[in-house]
Amino acid sequence: MRRLHLRPAGALLSVLALTLTVTACGGPSEGAPASPAKAVAAEEDRVEPLADTPEPELPVTVRSADGRKVTVERAERLVPLSGSLSEIVFTLGLGDRVVARDVTATFAQAAELPVVTRGHDVSAESVLSLRPDLVIAESAGGPAEAMDQIRAAGIPVLVVEGATGLGDVGPRIGAVAEALGVPSAGGELTRRTERRIAAVTESAPAGRPKPRVAFLYLRGSASVYLIGGRGSGATSLIEAAGAVDAGAASGLEKDFTAITGEALVKAAPDALLVMAKGLESVGGVDGLVKLPGVAQTPAGMDRRVVSVEDGVLLNYGPRTDRVLESVVEQLHGGGA
Repeated sequence: MRRLHLRPAGALLSVLALTLTVTACGGPSEGAPASPAKAVAAEEDRVEPLADTPEPELPVTVRSADGRKVTVERAERLVPLSGSLSEIVFTLGLGDRVVARDVTATFAQAAELPVVTRGHDVSAESVLSLRPDLVIAESAGGPAEAMDQIRAAGIPVLVVEGATGLGDVGPRIGAVAEALGVPSAGGELTRRTERRIAAVTESAPAGRPKPRVAFLYLRGSASVYLIGGRGSGATSLIEAAGAVDAGAASGLEKDFTAITGEALVKAAPDALLVMAKGLESVGGVDGLVKLPGVAQTPAGMDRRVVSVEDGVLLNYGPRTDRVLESVVEQLHGGGA
């Protein structure tokens, strides 16, 4: 697959934050992912800015996702606090105004920027030292004390609602573009992104029965093994790939539930959707099938695993079509 490095939005952020307080991501494993994908050349891990660079028309006053009214007077020095938000700013053509990045914004154009987060927590001191005109944050980001410290220093903070599905791609782009005074560019990027997502969705096999796919969140070094349910944020991506979210279909209403043999047998997945480092942390596919109940599922018996880069499933940014394309190729292309 195309290995992107993006920050997850929505329900998984709280799970990641909890896990990161226990341990960092697992190291290399002896087992290899079942995916045939390799890391792409560095030049492919780039965002694709719009052809015409927009000029912000400021000041503007917008409503932030936290209910506050935010007035943006300048946009010369920007700090987006997630990989997804950084991707939006760069793809809008305003990347040269970004002065810092979140640890997960590792695409080529942002890779050399100073990092102002540790794990998924922002350092207010690091942000303020860069004298930003605007900080753009996820609704699940924090800690709250750090965000309040940034606001107290007089820095506008725009909070963008976290993504829970493909339908959030356009609104997130629009929210950022409006705050930056480039709504027309936001509309253009939204149309381009949604058109590309639709093209990949249409290419997914439409045969019956659809494969059942369970999204598993794994952190072996922290003994965290979860199966995604209706609120995990992965459902719309799985469905767009021509499959059924096995966790949601089995009645799991919570975002994540601890993996048990009973839960997996009830979900009866034909394939398992996992994050690459999570898969490594349990010892690759060999270790994955040793988790309770996995070997008894059709997916475990067939060792059918779809592996993507950490956080990418719930990114829902301008490169979502590439993420979806990878899932489709691995799920239906015989590479899992």
